[in-house]
Amino acid sequence: MSKAAGLIELHEVGVYLRDGSCIVEPINFTLEAGQALTLLGQTGSGKSLLAQALMADLPPDLLVQGQIKFQGQELSSKQRQELWGRQWLMLPQEPREALDPTMPLGKQVAEGFRYVAQKPKAQAWQLMLKKLQGLGLGKFVNFYPHQISGGMAQRAAFAAATCLEGQLLIADEPTKGLDEYSRQQVIDLLKAQQEAGVAILTITHDLEVAKQLGGKIMVLAQGKLCEQGLAPQVLSAPQHPYTQAIIEASQWAAGAKARSQAVQPHVEIEHLTLHRGKREIVKDLSFKLYPGQVVGLYGPSGVGKSTIGEAVCGLLKPSAGKITWHLASAKGRPQVLKLYQDPLTSFATHVTLRTLLQDVIKKHQLNPQLVPQLMEKLQLNPALLERKADQVSGGELQRLAILRVLLFEPKVIFADEITSRLDPLTQRQILDYLVQAIKDLDCALLLVSHERGLIDYYCQQVIDLTA
Repeated sequence: MSKAAGLIELHEVGVYLRDGSCIVEPINFTLEAGQALTLLGQTGSGKSLLAQALMADLPPDLLVQGQIKFQGQELSSKQRQELWGRQWLMLPQEPREALDPTMPLGKQVAEGFRYVAQKPKAQAWQLMLKKLQGLGLGKFVNFYPHQISGGMAQRAAFAAATCLEGQLLIADEPTKGLDEYSRQQVIDLLKAQQEAGVAILTITHDLEVAKQLGGKIMVLAQGKLCEQGLAPQVLSAPQHPYTQAIIEASQWAAGAKARSQAVQPHVEIEHLTLHRGKREIVKDLSFKLYPGQVVGLYGPSGVGKSTIGEAVCGLLKPSAGKITWHLASAKGRPQVLKLYQDPLTSFATHVTLRTLLQDVIKKHQLNPQLVPQLMEKLQLNPALLERKADQVSGGELQRLAILRVLLFEPKVIFADEITSRLDPLTQRQILDYLVQAIKDLDCALLLVSHERGLIDYYCQQVIDLTA
């Protein structure tokens, strides 16, 4: 096929620091109309940076070199930016950052149809309703972003981003944090875009997305291309050891589970009932959290997993029932802590990560010697501490969030979909370490996930909210 046939062409495109240091080594590919290309790799491998380079949306301290063509014409950064929202559509990795917190979901999506797609007001509203209903959000038209789950926010961002029929759709972790049903809905929407002739560039840790979209796969590791080929071939017969490790890590088998011998639990939940406004979320739920134990909360988005965790953390008052904490004094330190699904929401972005950690250590009189130890165990480069929270990948930031929580040596951790931003290999490494850490600390872990295989692998007790 000639070069002119490609809708998108990248020739020797790489990402560099201003001092010339290479972050993503030069890459070549051609993407045709109606074709899918999936970028696979561990967190921090350069997948999102490559997409940002294509979109001319790199952070100020980074620059792109190489040639980028659209419909056979080489485009400057300014020309590529002018295509945003018109011919090039982007699904962001952090959906809450893309949604207006002061505006209901329905109005946000309707505005996209009204002002971007140029539809009449009444038609824009009807198109919005159809879009949200198709994503399982029909009942949440008048809800604000903070009133819905992370999975729902991701679907709402998808609805807003695809109001216009573009020629290229860049989807950065489009199924991250979604349960199986919602994930399939998003995959089906991507496939529908593909069948309509839209080129799909997907950045994902989700092998099922790559499998169903088909097309081509490129596997990146530490900014280098290590394997590429047709999706069926790469997924069924990977050649590179790194690709083999990613695929193997995505397959859950029976795990070795820690067994608590403790008599007294850290937390007792008895006949718990919870409401959000007038809506009953949880009714008559009872369970206990013991030292060294992992308890799993499983179910689709919106069934109350995060709500239960917030109640255990003391952030939400029960409508009925009671929660009893059996925790010894820790000199004023918090002993029940939460790891968030969207780590960026729990970090300030105006100072470096080093400054943030130093402030936490000083305020709560924590042990600074733990930082380098935890950095090594969590496979974090110390140089990351010189960056700000919005300058590192989602997976790196989630590991830094885990580090910050472990500095407190807590007795209860509520982990809300904490690995949804991690590739399968890093996901397993981090959870293996976190589970070992809670055993060492005699800490209880309340683990939320929509992945049943993961929950069954790590948890001694599973609370299935689909029942």
